[in-house]
Amino acid sequence: MTSMSGPPPKSAPRLKTAPPPPQRDPTSEEADRPDETFGAAIDRAAHAALARATFSLSPAALANAYFDWLSHLALSPGKQAELVDKAVRKTMRALRHMAQHSPFQEDAAPCIEPLPQDKRFRAPEWRQWPFCAYYQSFLLTQQWWHNATTGVRGVTAQHERVVEFMTRQWLDIFSPSNFIATNPIVQRKTLQEGGRNFIRGWRNWLEDLERQRSGGPPPGAEAFELGVNIAATPGRVVYRNDLIELIQYEPTTDQVRPEPILIVPAWIMKYYILDLSAHNSLVAYLRDAGFTVFMISWRNPHADQRNLGFDDYRTLGVEAALETVRRIAPGHPPHGVGYCIGGTLLAISAAAQARDQRESFKSLTLLAAQIDFDEAGELQLFVNEGQLAFLEDMMWEAGFLETHQMAGAFQLLRSQDMIWSRIVSEYLMGERSHPTDLTAWNADATRMPARMHGEYLRSLYLNNDLIEGRFRAGGEPISVTDIRAPIFALGTMTDHVAPWRSVYKLRLYMDAELTFALTSGGHNGGVLSEPGHPRRIHHIATIHEGERYRDPESWLAETPSREGSWWPAWAAWLQARSSAPSTPPSMGAPQRDRPPLEQAPGTYVLER
Repeated sequence: MTSMSGPPPKSAPRLKTAPPPPQRDPTSEEADRPDETFGAAIDRAAHAALARATFSLSPAALANAYFDWLSHLALSPGKQAELVDKAVRKTMRALRHMAQHSPFQEDAAPCIEPLPQDKRFRAPEWRQWPFCAYYQSFLLTQQWWHNATTGVRGVTAQHERVVEFMTRQWLDIFSPSNFIATNPIVQRKTLQEGGRNFIRGWRNWLEDLERQRSGGPPPGAEAFELGVNIAATPGRVVYRNDLIELIQYEPTTDQVRPEPILIVPAWIMKYYILDLSAHNSLVAYLRDAGFTVFMISWRNPHADQRNLGFDDYRTLGVEAALETVRRIAPGHPPHGVGYCIGGTLLAISAAAQARDQRESFKSLTLLAAQIDFDEAGELQLFVNEGQLAFLEDMMWEAGFLETHQMAGAFQLLRSQDMIWSRIVSEYLMGERSHPTDLTAWNADATRMPARMHGEYLRSLYLNNDLIEGRFRAGGEPISVTDIRAPIFALGTMTDHVAPWRSVYKLRLYMDAELTFALTSGGHNGGVLSEPGHPRRIHHIATIHEGERYRDPESWLAETPSREGSWWPAWAAWLQARSSAPSTPPSMGAPQRDRPPLEQAPGTYVLER
């Protein structure tokens, strides 16, 4: 670990990583393994080059999924007959709709409605002829392909999801909303402005191309400056090692709860998702509620940190931060708070402490975090042996997963909103979206060390080792059932990264008291549900030890909804599990040789 008595060195220090593997005798049988051959190195380099053209998706893995689907469909005459019947029926529905909804009769009801999350065809212009025929035919085609790619007997569940998902992505390319000739809104805009929207769209495209080539932020992100109007809650960096900076935030109340809060954010993105602007900063809300708040700021790794493993994130991250927090606020176990993968790591750390019978957390809060990855959302589509091998070969060349590769995967999961609607809005309509603090944060991505990311995907997503009892921390297996601290778990209703039903599975594995909350919104927006946020609702209930199990749907049906933010309910939950208020602890460790290092947000968050 680096010295804590001064600023970090100007050059990026090397992280402490696991030792390299022992040298092997080239004449031994081990030398014949594929990973040890010259041919394997050639294969890795070829796969890495191919990945640049395939958006990091393995062609072999996709081909395997489609072959599984096609071969079983070819051997299913009943399914084929059913699809032919559906095609005829849908064609007749489309023809009847076109006959009823003609230029002379424009009040006919649509024959198919878009899915609730599909916003492409909501404008009234789509009800006019001939655009109604375009979008109705597209939706019927989309529905037929969903029928064709699902429900084929014998196809593995993952292959079915992959085929359905990728086919949906291909169909979205040909949506009538994407083309000038078939989009009435673009045509109206063009007539109103005499084509000036295309001139602005051309300029927008050129600007985006230049920003992409130079690695610059998206347009408008310059309005948000770290430490000024985002990540601006006053605090100090009180600890630093080669992986993290630990920020302690200044109190705003005369007395605070003796038990501090340690927040473990995800390292897929920068930490300040939980400290955005003043009005929606979770850190500021907790501080104003009378808590001493600490936050981990993860470092953005470089190629020479490729061997940094998942267990390094536990020891150099959570364990090192926890040690510092206990030194600053001795005698009071902290409340642990983890977001996304940070919550998974927090649960692993708590389980390791329970296994070793060490002092644990006062409570745990897991925000949109999973411990069971059997139903881990659409990200799981890209996790199989073939795709992981392809991804590992791609990371082998660079030593890390590039920021744009991670961002591209998330954009693909929501291509309608994050790709096609943006193209239509900014390039065809010539309209720039107004930047927000959340979009500025979303563009501030981080890299993933090759070893850590491979271990994370293989151990958790692919093998589900944490729940199966095979996951090791410090060389020994752990079990989350050993955790005894009360737990607050949050799921978000439209989360595509950590589906709330997957988060709810905590109920199956935790013997401790569990309070589960479900809020409206997605993976990020649902967590950022500050008081006063419009159109927010939540459900919350405490599941006590020994209480009968209820499946997610039953729990939702039996738990009444509440208007507004879930933050006040959570703050009350933390206060009920804390001691009486007392004088705030010092900023930084009390020892003279360990003073605060610098003002928040620190140095690591600024690294690119």
